[in-house]
Amino acid sequence: MTFTVTYAQRDGGGVCLRLAGELDMSTAPQLHEVLDRLAAEGERRFLVDLSALTFCDSTGIAAFVRGDNRAAADGGWLRITGASGRVARVFQVTGLADVLRYDEDAPDPASPSAL
Repeated sequence: MTFTVTYAQRDGGGVCLRLAGELDMSTAPQLHEVLDRLAAEGERRFLVDLSALTFCDSTGIAAFVRGDNRAAADGGWLRITGASGRVARVFQVTGLADVLRYDEDAPDPASPSAL
């Protein structure tokens, strides 16, 4: 299974990232790279849509925590939305649903640009 990260600017500021596929030890660096690049470009608010994410392991969870910590250090945040099935369960069990202010509703209907 492949992993992709796409993104689009959100109305009112910030970026919506859409993750698809499996987020694990081999693909988490790709998410780190995108978050780091966007932060270097001045982005501080990230809404991450997980509606197409089919798997997330502890390395993926760590990537979200890292992204949130970095954004918070710069006065921003990272939030998640759209998780379902096993991915949603991981966020509930770990408590990250509360920390990252999980919202079940998908954020933006606009199609993001591919990286």
